[in-house]
Amino acid sequence: MNESDRDQWHWRAMIVQLAPIDAAVIEAAIIEAKAKKDIASLSAVRYERWAEGPSAQIMHIGPYATETASIVALHAAIAEHGSTPRGRHHEIYLGDPRTATPEKLRTILRQPIRPL
Repeated sequence: MNESDRDQWHWRAMIVQLAPIDAAVIEAAIIEAKAKKDIASLSAVRYERWAEGPSAQIMHIGPYATETASIVALHAAIAEHGSTPRGRHHEIYLGDPRTATPEKLRTILRQPIRPL
């Protein structure tokens, strides 16, 4: 698969939830939302604990479509550090694509790593 084949990507949207939010609270919210309106996509919502571990990151500034160059630079820095990528990278969006121009969007690209 080519990096630019975005329709072939497997992705998920995640939102940080702080205590007291847990799986039971999320499940109750889903049940309440379904009672108001049965939305099929609610079945995909779930609570997931996530511990990332050691990671490297880079700030990408610009359109999402140009992230490949930043990912390549990130992987080069990881190799220079004597490490290798572990699993999938993830993205933390700091801008709102509805209001910011694409050239000003800021995205933290974060890649879990492990020693070689």
